[in-house]
Amino acid sequence: MTQAPILWVNNLSVTIQARTETVGAVENATFAVKPGQTLALVGESGSGKTMTAMSLVGLAPAGTQVRTSGTAKFMGRDLLTLAEEELRRVRGRQIGIVFQDPGASLNPLMTVGSQILEALGPDFSRHSGRERVEMLLEEVGLAGIPGIFRRYPHEVSGGQQQRMAIAMALAGDPKLIIADEPTTALDMTVQAQILDLIRRVRESRQMALLLITHDLGIVADMADDVIVMRKGRVVEQGPTSAVLSRPRTDYTRGLLACRPRIDLPRSAGLQPPVAAGEKPAAGQPILSVRGLSVAYGGRGLFAPPFVAVDRVSFDVPQRWTIGLVGESGSGKSTIGKALVGLVHMSSGSILFDGSPLPDPARMTRARRAKLQYIFQDSHGALNPRLTVEQAVGEAFAISGYPRRDRRAKVLVLLDEVGLSAKHLERYPSELSGGQRQRLTIARALALSPKLLICDEIVSSLDVSVQAQVLNLLKKIQAERGLSLIFISHDLAVVSEICASVIVLNAGRIIEEGPVDVVFRRPSHTYTNSLLAAGRELEAKLPEQAALETA
Repeated sequence: MTQAPILWVNNLSVTIQARTETVGAVENATFAVKPGQTLALVGESGSGKTMTAMSLVGLAPAGTQVRTSGTAKFMGRDLLTLAEEELRRVRGRQIGIVFQDPGASLNPLMTVGSQILEALGPDFSRHSGRERVEMLLEEVGLAGIPGIFRRYPHEVSGGQQQRMAIAMALAGDPKLIIADEPTTALDMTVQAQILDLIRRVRESRQMALLLITHDLGIVADMADDVIVMRKGRVVEQGPTSAVLSRPRTDYTRGLLACRPRIDLPRSAGLQPPVAAGEKPAAGQPILSVRGLSVAYGGRGLFAPPFVAVDRVSFDVPQRWTIGLVGESGSGKSTIGKALVGLVHMSSGSILFDGSPLPDPARMTRARRAKLQYIFQDSHGALNPRLTVEQAVGEAFAISGYPRRDRRAKVLVLLDEVGLSAKHLERYPSELSGGQRQRLTIARALALSPKLLICDEIVSSLDVSVQAQVLNLLKKIQAERGLSLIFISHDLAVVSEICASVIVLNAGRIIEEGPVDVVFRRPSHTYTNSLLAAGRELEAKLPEQAALETA
């Protein structure tokens, strides 16, 4: 007997009224999800996949008004017609939600245990609630961590935060889970653990799962059916194996072709790295790091310091791109932040552009301008109260450029990163993820740096926008003669853009060398484990040759 869908969406249309314009976000989407089934929504940034899912539970972007039409029958009730109070009882209980960034969705002032207790609702006593929380912690793999109930979100890793968010989504015993990019910022091995956890929970509870992702490897691994969206419309849908192996539209074929892969030739949508196949330029490196260590804490006899980076040494040649890879907590971002003074260096020395790099407090403005950091979270890196023109022009203002000259210089930079004059008066919230990342790159370039440190800057972007940003970086590098330090957990992306790579584990370098050598013939078991996690997802996707002849 065929199971009836737990969610049936028919001709869903969503219109967003923003500050300056009205946007049709979704147009006539129709789909169904059955108990125990996973349906994936994929597409580029702005394709409508997240808005499709969030409109079902009445969640809209801040500062906007959303209008919906069509029907969305969930367990016999039309979600689109429910009053807010009724929808609130459905949301979080019958429909659980796992957001993309657990750090932003968790309350930093509440402990892990108290937040999950709150998610249970008023139906549990203090004693029964504590027992229920412990069961949930066991189910999501957190029970074995000492003192986890009393820890705060900032005291656990990104993977543990995501497990915590999953526990909260499961607290109401939901029939449907909406998971919005649940593994975006996680390294390969933790990503595999979270995907396995979601799969086990779905199967054991026979829940339906609506999975929003830009990673087609995850779609191939997790989803029974897939919907491909573009500009708010469904352009292709069906069983995952059929859509990915025999795509009917050029758009779906393009998404598949854009995804970088570790062991295959560079993707058709991407240019080769500037330094691919070349040797480093002769002469003095732009950056030389010797014995860099970073330690935290260490107050008192019984509180030894935590060593985040342990005696790391490396060089970055002129016009070169070097990758820093490793699991969460390996020290790769800490190294990047230590180079620009965002964390204190416990010991070691840094030689930048031929001169010792002083303590940040004593670094001149001109010296600081030549070493720029681009953050992973483009939204958090930008002041939400500044327009695009003000955000980029701020660097010129600090450096003393006359006000009359700033707009012209801003426009030149925007053109260089693929933005235009029409973006000048927009705020960060009015830009897509790819546009915000381009804006952060423009800010970093404003004062003509010699070295860019890029910290996971494409991890939250879909594959086609990711390819655009990577190509942009390579173009800028070629034109300006920049060097790049590229921090990433995505080994396929590193193989696309980097000429050499450093593999980190527990704050130490365990392997380094040309990307082609390290990724094809790794000498360390840890590197092998990272590569195996990435290849496991890639193996589920069709071969490029088969795709091109489909």
